[in-house]
Amino acid sequence: MRSIWNGAISFGLVSIPIKLVNATENHSISFRQIHLADGGRIRYRKVCELDEEEVSGGEIGKAYEDADGTMIPITDEDLAQLPLPTAKTIEIVAFVPADRIDPLQMDAAYYLSANGVPAAKPYTLLREALKRSNRVAVAKYALRGRERLGMLRVVDDVIAMHGLLWPDEIRAPQDAAPDGDITVRDAELDLADALMDTLGEVDMDSLHDDYREAVEELVAAKAAGETVLPAEPEDTGDGKVIDLIAALENSVRAARKSRNVEGAGDGDGDGGMADVHPIKKTSSKTSGKTARTTEAEQTTKAEQTTGTAKKTTHRTPTGKTVTRSGSSTAKKSAPKSTGAKKSTSTAKKSAGSAGSRTTAKKTTTKTATKKRTSSSSGGTTAKKTAPSRKRTSA
Repeated sequence: MRSIWNGAISFGLVSIPIKLVNATENHSISFRQIHLADGGRIRYRKVCELDEEEVSGGEIGKAYEDADGTMIPITDEDLAQLPLPTAKTIEIVAFVPADRIDPLQMDAAYYLSANGVPAAKPYTLLREALKRSNRVAVAKYALRGRERLGMLRVVDDVIAMHGLLWPDEIRAPQDAAPDGDITVRDAELDLADALMDTLGEVDMDSLHDDYREAVEELVAAKAAGETVLPAEPEDTGDGKVIDLIAALENSVRAARKSRNVEGAGDGDGDGGMADVHPIKKTSSKTSGKTARTTEAEQTTKAEQTTGTAKKTTHRTPTGKTVTRSGSSTAKKSAPKSTGAKKSTSTAKKSAGSAGSRTTAKKTTTKTATKKRTSSSSGGTTAKKTAPSRKRTSA
């Protein structure tokens, strides 16, 4: 990086030769002024007011304008003769905690680079001293014709200097706060805290200038002769008075959706605030009907599944379907009635051949149907089924 100033850091009686380089750069897109009629470039020319002639940079000097409009010329030699100890020196005047520096005073940022091999040792000494003390150095320096205030701190393994505004250059925040006595409710503060927690932290390296990218795309499209469609304007509320609670709740919901907070969704994966609905109670008639239907479904499933891989389907009162696998699960989920037990055991015995499985399936279906029609006919059906299966097996 190209240095913009060469001098030294005055650290007591220790002098550290350094080079000053810019720590930041401007990526903003700049525009030129043109004549709308023909597209010609508009330029500014420096013209003398007395003879109305354009002058070059070498013919231009400095002057101080007095209150009555009189120009008092000031030359570079005049400025060089001023008793300014910081003309070529960054003079450290104090070491203070970092929180003593008001961020409003922050100005331009620079990196201080050791100038030459002899400067490496004292440079490293100052850097490590700043690290161990957890403090920053307040210094004075002169740059571009004026004395300035600066703050030295450590960034990685480099000493950085932030230009600071003088305290009398900071304006008091008068008339900036809202007028009147405004109170904020605890519910509003709680929602504001929830919104802050949901937004969380951010990786500063991931932030970028969206406006600059949009301008670059616009320039590229116009250069290629493409038609640029206007963007849809965002709804900013048009200055309408809004419900603060509703706005905060919507903000929290939108933030959770964009952040995809785990466990904050309502089941649809949208990350919104969950709505709680009470589970409706099922009447006794509906429960009995559901139990009988489930019993028939379980019996049919048990007939269709042979060997060790047996699946049992349960339908809960809330409408959810749960499927379980395994022989032990199938046994547990079998109906408790005598007819169902006999039918299930008979089905297990007849699982040896394909013909017996077909007969058992038909017999079990008839048994389940008759069981729903009449509870007294369950035993008779089971008795009739047994001889039929014996004959089939024989």
